Amino acid sequence: MPTYGGGRHEHGQNFLNDHTTIGLVIDLVSRTQGPIIEIGPGGGALTFGLQDLRRPLTAVEIDTKQIRRLRPRVASHVHLVHGDFLRWRLPGEPHVLVGNLPFHLTTAMMRKVLHAPGWTDALLLVQWEVARRRAGVGGASMMTAQWWPWVDFAVEARVPSAAFTPAPSVDAGLLRMSRRSEPLLEPKERRTYREFVHTVFTSRGRGLPAILAPVVGPRARKAVQSWSARERVGPTTLPKDLSARQWADLYSLARRNGWKETAHGARTRKR
Repeated sequence: MPTYGGGRHEHGQNFLNDHTTIGLVIDLVSRTQGPIIEIGPGGGALTFGLQDLRRPLTAVEIDTKQIRRLRPRVASHVHLVHGDFLRWRLPGEPHVLVGNLPFHLTTAMMRKVLHAPGWTDALLLVQWEVARRRAGVGGASMMTAQWWPWVDFAVEARVPSAAFTPAPSVDAGLLRMSRRSEPLLEPKERRTYREFVHTVFTSRGRGLPAILAPVVGPRARKAVQSWSARERVGPTTLPKDLSARQWADLYSLARRNGWKETAHGARTRKR
């Protein structure tokens, strides 16, 4: 049987049981278009509402017992897949992703989703703090900043731990990710931009101006100083404090003024 991280599926999943949250997820999905892929349907809390939307639905479930329970209860247009989502190949055609992610696998699953090419929208239940950080509330994570020019992140709701069985130790958040209809940067810039963000986040300095000085190089330094003044980026501003637009603007400015991939970035790309 496939396993998540060496443990059985039920040991890592908290099953959704709150009708308000289920209704919110279904309503948000109903505003999207295209086939739906559900990550880990479990007992079908979301599956039965999703199938009522009468759109092609594929549900990827790792637990054999859950597959057996669901198979006679789902509609004919629902395709149940017994497999590990982390190893399952997502289609390249447009689709919508929905899922209650196992908390201990949130980062791995988010990384897989972000690198997948086909989805247009994703509605994911994750830990509350993860949802906030991904949406840039109280400071964005490096992963968020690396994808912001192409993906919009938003928190739709806080979901109490009592909405799950068994109840986890922390609340969850409903995170929505949507492809930007008008990206802030061209797709061809994706790899180099991600390396730039990685370098800024991992470089030393007490604040963003001090961090950026050695990163951007002498040619770009004056232009970046002027940009910092316009954007009110002070000595205590940190990389996590920048918005999606500020990241895109900063990168474009650095590139126009001669910033190139660092040796650290080149090593990162080879891994």
